Amino acid sequence: MVRSLRIVLPAELAIFTPPMQRAFLTNLLLLLVLNLLVKPFYLLGIDAGVQEAVGPRVYGNYAALVSLSFLLNIVLDLGITNFNTRHIARHGHLMAKYLSGVAGLRLLLAAVYAGITVGVALVLGYRGATLGILGWLVLNQILVAGILYLRSNIAGAQRFRWDGLLSVLDRLLLIMGVGWLLWGRAGGAPFRIEWFVWAQTLAYAVTFVVALMMTLRLSGGARFGFNVAFSRVVLRQSFPYALLILLMTFYYRTDTLMLERLLPDGAYQAGVYAQGYRYFEALNMLGYLFAGLLLPMFSRQLKEAVPVGPLAILALRLLLAGGLACAAFVHWFAGDLLALLYKDLDPAAAPTFRLLVYCFVGVTVTYVFGTLLTAAGDLRQLNYVAGFGAILNLLLNLWLIPRWQVEGAAWASLITQWLTAGFQVWLARRSHGIDGLASLALRAMMYLAALLFAGWMMQDMPLLPAAAVLGGLALLVLQVGGLLRWNMLRDAMNWPMLR
Repeated sequence: MVRSLRIVLPAELAIFTPPMQRAFLTNLLLLLVLNLLVKPFYLLGIDAGVQEAVGPRVYGNYAALVSLSFLLNIVLDLGITNFNTRHIARHGHLMAKYLSGVAGLRLLLAAVYAGITVGVALVLGYRGATLGILGWLVLNQILVAGILYLRSNIAGAQRFRWDGLLSVLDRLLLIMGVGWLLWGRAGGAPFRIEWFVWAQTLAYAVTFVVALMMTLRLSGGARFGFNVAFSRVVLRQSFPYALLILLMTFYYRTDTLMLERLLPDGAYQAGVYAQGYRYFEALNMLGYLFAGLLLPMFSRQLKEAVPVGPLAILALRLLLAGGLACAAFVHWFAGDLLALLYKDLDPAAAPTFRLLVYCFVGVTVTYVFGTLLTAAGDLRQLNYVAGFGAILNLLLNLWLIPRWQVEGAAWASLITQWLTAGFQVWLARRSHGIDGLASLALRAMMYLAALLFAGWMMQDMPLLPAAAVLGGLALLVLQVGGLLRWNMLRDAMNWPMLR
């Protein structure tokens, strides 16, 4: 009789751990709503508007400087933010202690970062006004790194709603400020790229102050200073995270810089690459939200010896459902999408954009399994994979960019991202016993094939009707093919259910 009261569940859901599934979905929904309302408009409206206002050559030079500032920004953090997220998720009562001890260290790192970045720029031949813009971008990176560190305390404390509001505050301020400069002014001087950079500085400064006030409230206050012994301990513990971020940043951000440096018309080619890369960044911001939620959740689960497989599989299903649908749509409508933002398109822009969206699908896999391995502290293995990716990306760019220009850079990214994602899946499966990945991969390929066929049939349709039809078909194929059925989300949200 007792047996008859047992809860019988579908095989795919039987190992779910409901509280964390529900927390993940509810907080993810909030983050998606906030970020879908703000960040795509910023990237596809404000950022694209800036490029249209200043032209591809000026914007391409700016994009190369941004990439340079990104390449070395690991010196700002040295892995402290990721280490802190994991640590606070497990030991929240130590927030005030770490906040006090790390403040002076971060100021020192900011000074070192600024000096190294400017030095590298001088070696690369940057001078004059270009070097001045880089100086402001360096300040912006310092502010962004500070915001991310403060947010790591908030996310580690599981205050995801606060973190969600902070994730869009700077972009909201930029939309208002830069939007007025682009479209609200009555005449006056032409828009200058420096205005865009200065507006970023102001927006980041305001966001930093708000994040600091929230963190101090959570921690109960902190005394800021510089403790040499404490700093040495933190750096030793965070170094593997720093190495990982450095290597991953290298193969995420070298493409634009290498285009600008390797080709005779490098600034123009970097601008063409930025046209498709802007859409990639818009998608990538949504993927980053998953990683931001998953890192503290995985860390808490691992500490409490709760199986992480169900949460990882659920996140992967969600990311593949959206990412593959975007890839299928862009495959057939890349040129139409780019034409929404840009008047003059280079012939290479659409095929480059297409490759970058397939690249994003590989990145989504990294956002799940790379984050899981980070939460588990498997940094040595991750660093081997990231080191392989950095070397491979460099060699591919050196070989492909002179031959195929922007398309060569996109192919280098695609190959690198998919190979490193595959290694991470293998490591996570071996270390954490995640089952069902082969079946999930087959369902994903069938889902993509069905949507690609549907997109091929709809090539002559206008853009918006085609997007609506393909979106509806995607929901149908998800349900029929089993990649992401409605009952999976329902059961995770409304647990437990007797069947």
